[in-house]
Amino acid sequence: MSQESSLDQFMQSLHTLDPLVSEQQLQLFLRYRQELIEWNSRFNLTAITDPDEILCKHFLDSASLLAVYDSRQAKVLDIGAGAGFPGLPLKILRPRWRVVLLEATGKKVTFLRHMIEALELREIEAVQGRAEELAHQQAYRASFDLVTARAVAALPILLEYAAPFCRMGGQIILPKKGDVTAELAQGKLAARLLGSILRADRAVTLPELEDGRRLLVWEQVKKCPESFPRSGSAMLKKPPGSV
Repeated sequence: MSQESSLDQFMQSLHTLDPLVSEQQLQLFLRYRQELIEWNSRFNLTAITDPDEILCKHFLDSASLLAVYDSRQAKVLDIGAGAGFPGLPLKILRPRWRVVLLEATGKKVTFLRHMIEALELREIEAVQGRAEELAHQQAYRASFDLVTARAVAALPILLEYAAPFCRMGGQIILPKKGDVTAELAQGKLAARLLGSILRADRAVTLPELEDGRRLLVWEQVKKCPESFPRSGSAMLKKPPGSV
């Protein structure tokens, strides 16, 4: 597939999520891709290095969250942002959102701060830290309208990381893929302890993305108990909701 046709398909899919995506926003994505490829050669930020795959598996996959959450203004937390997914593509598409990219690895935080400056984005910051520590700080706890985490971890653990940051009435969106029947059952048990409830299990049907992708949407209906989140080792030893 030629570069031009892949860009056309990328824009077409973005337009299914947001008909108002502009040429300026496309140029921000292209600059982001260029910087990601260049930095990745030195810092190993992502295993996906093909330019077309970056458009689909990083940018479009991140943008797919707009299919289930599309408030024009929101305060958003991306836990374990890595090289910026999904928080940075969402910020490009929703400039009014206030976004915090939370990442523990210093070199990735350096890249994120470089991208924020290079793309001249406002009301977005990259914070270096661990979710299980920041969630106990008043400035972060129960203060976000939307919390997301694209990290590969079991659903109960992702919920324990996310729920303490989410305000009551806010949403937690966790992308997953494949058969998550057993994991979802465990997640629902964890959610009862964390004050969350499953509101939607939505399949992602964009043609460029592999089948089996889904978005699990949780609402924070009660205040998360102060004892959560626990340390990472405690979560692994006994995930929330486990017997």
